[in-house]
Amino acid sequence: MAEKFKLILAALFVVAGLAGFYLLGDKPTVVRVLVVLGGVVAAGVIAGFTPTGRRFGAFAKDSIDEAKRVVWPTRKEAIQTTGIVFVFVVIMALFIFGVDTVLASIVKTLTNRGA
Repeated sequence: MAEKFKLILAALFVVAGLAGFYLLGDKPTVVRVLVVLGGVVAAGVIAGFTPTGRRFGAFAKDSIDEAKRVVWPTRKEAIQTTGIVFVFVVIMALFIFGVDTVLASIVKTLTNRGA
């Protein structure tokens, strides 16, 4: 029961932050964005004290650790891969254009509209 109450309270903080954004329409944008961020941060802190929030925090930490282990391509590899993809897209576009042209001419011939 306490977990549900904390999660509802966290959701209310998010809603309050969003409501503050619109209610403070005459204030500078920075203030309005800070109100939203404050609501989201407060909601995150409150949700962090629930078992669900702790599991999410552990999942997020594991995800960050996993992303650190990824071997990212070098600049040269990224450029080469991009070039290969670009060439493949051009070849496929030409192929589809050719097939479309052939099929269109066949349809024109069959329907006697090519004359």
